[in-house]
Amino acid sequence: MIVVVCPGQGSQTPGFLTPWLASDAARERVAELSAAAGIDLAEAGTLSDADTIRDTAVAQPLIVAAGLITLDALLADGRAERIGGIAGHSVGEITAAAGAGVLAGDEAMRFVAERGRAMAEAAAATPTGMSAVLGADEETLAPRLAELGLEAANFNGGGQIVVAGALDALDALKADPLPGTRVMPLQVAGAFHTRYMAPARERLAAVAANLEPADPGIRLWTNRDGSEVDSGERFVELLVGQVASPVRWDRCMESFAAAGVTGIIELAPAGALVGLAKRALKGVPAVAVKTPDDLTAAIQLIEQAA
Repeated sequence: MIVVVCPGQGSQTPGFLTPWLASDAARERVAELSAAAGIDLAEAGTLSDADTIRDTAVAQPLIVAAGLITLDALLADGRAERIGGIAGHSVGEITAAAGAGVLAGDEAMRFVAERGRAMAEAAAATPTGMSAVLGADEETLAPRLAELGLEAANFNGGGQIVVAGALDALDALKADPLPGTRVMPLQVAGAFHTRYMAPARERLAAVAANLEPADPGIRLWTNRDGSEVDSGERFVELLVGQVASPVRWDRCMESFAAAGVTGIIELAPAGALVGLAKRALKGVPAVAVKTPDDLTAAIQLIEQAA
């Protein structure tokens, strides 16, 4: 069973979209997605510098658009029927929603554009940040986070937990980490997936009210707890709540294993989720589709599993 995974914010790098736009079909698709998002995604993905595409309001639509054009190529020629399931990490859940047929591409882009703007504005309201804690155990880490007023935002598996909150509290954790752990500050604009994003959640609820979700056409897992969701309406509700609640990617990977995953393909801009899978799903073949040149290996993985 092949599972497609869709990356979250932080995977993008300057110019990463350039090789994809060599295709006429991809250029046309990006133009359509840009119109829906209200952002020139071709320019952002080819010419913009690192600071520009780090901006949450730009990064999120760019990442989802990259995932959608990767899906177009990956699942052409009937390969969509050979995929066993799909899931996304953080904003990648919107890519997954489109890939599963819950949202149309233009709906996904309008939703993610508002998500990016709303989260950027919520982050600007209070100086906050995020740090990765490596070698951490959830139960051991929790009391220290409570002491500092921090929250666990991403449970990524393999001993990696991303925590978020006030900058001085993150500095205190880095200065005095738990024994056996290492704290690495992340280059993000705010404390995503925590209480600080409550205003963004409220704005997204208003956007979601105007969507017309369909039930997923393939197996779809949620970041909320790693469970499978068979209702499109419910999945959109989870997308709204997700901005202010932790990402349980560790549980998603546990669900992949329980479902009998035999291969993982990560959409562009790929790399992070394949890295996590190599630690948590040892022995499961994985392909990171960074450029169109990587499609051959990904398609071979699908065909071998058929």
